[in-house]
Amino acid sequence: MTEKDINVDPFVLLLIDVQKDFWTEEMSKAFPDYEKNLSTLLEFCRRKRVEVVHLRALFRADKSDWMARYKLGDWTPCIEGTAGAEVFPSARENPGEKVIIKRTFDSFQNPDLVSHLRQNKKQFVLVAGLVTSVCVLFTAASAAQKGFLVGVIEDCCADEPDAHGQTLERYPFVFSRTTVDTISSDLEKWKADITRLAGR
Repeated sequence: MTEKDINVDPFVLLLIDVQKDFWTEEMSKAFPDYEKNLSTLLEFCRRKRVEVVHLRALFRADKSDWMARYKLGDWTPCIEGTAGAEVFPSARENPGEKVIIKRTFDSFQNPDLVSHLRQNKKQFVLVAGLVTSVCVLFTAASAAQKGFLVGVIEDCCADEPDAHGQTLERYPFVFSRTTVDTISSDLEKWKADITRLAGR
């Protein structure tokens, strides 16, 4: 990962649902380097002072805050106080990093997120986490529709392998793609995109 000094103020990393209920045995086999990649990404962002916002699913056992479809069944992920709601050790927040609770696939359904990003003048949203074809995609698409540029860090996302690959391939009109090895050079390119937009 080569690095150059650029102004990272317009960038933010949204780290989505890196919690045990969303991690399957199939994912662990298909993405054996996931936690290592995630640790590398967070170390990079913290060193370069890219803000990190943690988005986490959390629900009450009494179903009072479940989405309607889940209320018809007996299970939803990440119930308060359960092991499945626990965050991966590699994804825990550092002191001062914002944590926002979500109860939908799209993180922007919580108005606190867009309010925080606008107040801090963010223009480019980096997205990583679980699961690629669901909360990562829904959040990335919502960010794009709210006027942010979006980049998905593909080796810091995971899903059933076919769904992961298809999601990354199908939406080039929604988000750009990067990896932990190329993010530094991509930030420089994306900073130029931000400058271009500002000039219009």
